[in-house]
Amino acid sequence: MDQESVVYGCIKDTLFSSSSEELHAHRESNRKALMSLPSIEDWPLLSREMFSMPVMLADVNEVQTDVLHFGSSYKAVEYEWEQWIARFEEMLKAMYWVSATVHLETEFNGRHTFTWEADDSCHEPNNEALTVRCEWSRESALG
Repeated sequence: MDQESVVYGCIKDTLFSSSSEELHAHRESNRKALMSLPSIEDWPLLSREMFSMPVMLADVNEVQTDVLHFGSSYKAVEYEWEQWIARFEEMLKAMYWVSATVHLETEFNGRHTFTWEADDSCHEPNNEALTVRCEWSRESALG
């Protein structure tokens, strides 16, 4: 059986803004960043099809946070994990967000959780400063 890896998580952006125009600008910028990713047909590590976008119709008064979910299954992605993280961070640099969480589940290397949090109230596009924290856990059948 092939060694399967599953990657999933979410990117959160706060909706506290001074105007609906600012909210729309955040959503449109994030949408453009995701749409600039290659198609899954090209077999990239990150593809636009693995991401979901919040409904653009939601009003600021209805929700407090935009949540962009993503997920994909890979064959042993941990061997290309540095490249995956580099591409993910490149995408994050082009987006507005407050936090991002990536879960990596592997058959042989356990579970890893990577978390990015904005230094200010919100990360803005083209801000190069990113800080990641990693937590690792492994379940064992030995008892």
